[in-house]
Amino acid sequence: MASIQKRPNGKFRARYRDRDGREHSRHFIRKLDAQRWLDEVTTDLLTGRYVDPRHARTQLKEFAESWRADKLHSRGTEESFESVLRLHIYPTLGDVPLDQIRTSDIKRLVKAWDRIAAASTVNHRYTVLATVLRAAVRDRKLAESPCDDIRSKDLPRLRAAELLVPIDTHTVSEIRNAMADQYKALVTVGAGTGMRRGELLGLTWDRVDFTGRTILVDRQIDRRATADEPRWAQTKTEASERVIPVADGVLETITAHVEDHGVHKTGLIFTTTIGSALRPGTLHRAWSIAVGEVGKDVTPHDLRHYFASEHLRAGTSIKALQKYLGHKSATETLDTYGHLMGDESDHARHVIQTALFPDPADSLRTEPSPETRFRRSEG
Repeated sequence: MASIQKRPNGKFRARYRDRDGREHSRHFIRKLDAQRWLDEVTTDLLTGRYVDPRHARTQLKEFAESWRADKLHSRGTEESFESVLRLHIYPTLGDVPLDQIRTSDIKRLVKAWDRIAAASTVNHRYTVLATVLRAAVRDRKLAESPCDDIRSKDLPRLRAAELLVPIDTHTVSEIRNAMADQYKALVTVGAGTGMRRGELLGLTWDRVDFTGRTILVDRQIDRRATADEPRWAQTKTEASERVIPVADGVLETITAHVEDHGVHKTGLIFTTTIGSALRPGTLHRAWSIAVGEVGKDVTPHDLRHYFASEHLRAGTSIKALQKYLGHKSATETLDTYGHLMGDESDHARHVIQTALFPDPADSLRTEPSPETRFRRSEG
C-alpha cells in the first residue's frame, strides 16, 4: 500500500510497504516528486528490481568481504581479489555506501590507476571492482551497477610495449643448459606443453600417457603444499582440465629425467636435489640463477608463451590452441596472442586470386572451369 500525505510543514510524505511489510517513507517539497518516487518504487516491486534502501546503504567493503567469504574461488583468484580490493579499491571506495558509488567515481579511479600502472593491471583492477558490483546487483543490494555505463573506450588499451614478446628456441635452450641438472627437463616440458607452473609442479607419472602420447592436466600443486607433504588443488578453471598432445622428444625427455632422478613417492616427476616435492620458491631460486647466467629477463611463464607462439607460427588454429592452453574461450587466446599471428594480407590476396583468377598454366587445358569462364565473362 502506498500513500501521499501533506504534513503541517507543507511537505509531502510518501509512504509504502515492501514485500516484507516494512514501511518506508520520504519527504518531498512537491507532491509531483513524491508521486514519481512512489511510481518508481511500485514498478521495481512489480518487476523484481526492488532494493531495500537499508541494503543499498551497505558500504562497499562490508559487502565485498561478505561476498568473498561465500564465493568459491581458486586459491590464486582469491588471493588476487583480496589484494586488489585491499590495496587499490578499499582506500578510495571501501567506506562508500553501494548506492552512493557513481559511474564518475569509477572513471576517476580508473584514470588515477592509469597514471601509475600498466594497462593490463588497470583492467584487472577494474574487473575485480565490476565483479563485486555485479554481485551486489544479483544480491539485491543495488538496482543496477554503476559499471553498466562504462565502455571499453573508458578503459586503457594495451600499448604496443605491453604486448608480450615470446622468447625464441635459442633462449629456451640457453636457459635449459644453465639450469641445474635436476631441473633441466622442467624447462623442456614447460616449453613443449604450455603447462602453467602449478600444473608442471603437480605433474605425476600417471598423468603421462606414453602410448597415446598425451599428458592429462586435471590438477595442479596446491600453494599451501610443503616439500614434505605435497597436496593437489583444482586447476585454475574448469577449462584448464585438458589433454595435451605431446611431442615424442618431450616424452623422451621425461623418461630420461625419471631414469636419472626417479620420482617422488607420490608420483611427482619434478623433485628437488634431495628428492622432496619441488616448491615454487625452490624453482624460483634455480630459475633466477639460470636466467642471470644467460642475461635474460625471463620468467617460467614465458615457456607457456613460447609454446603458444610456436603453434601459431606453424599454423595451429586459435580454437585448437585454446584447448591446448586451457583457456576459457578462444577470445582469451586471441586477445593474448593475436598480435603474433602477423599480417595475413598477402595470404588473403592469394586466396581470392587463386579462386577467381586461376593461372591457366596450372590447368590441364581441357574444358574451361567455371572460374575461368567467370574471368572471361568479366573481360
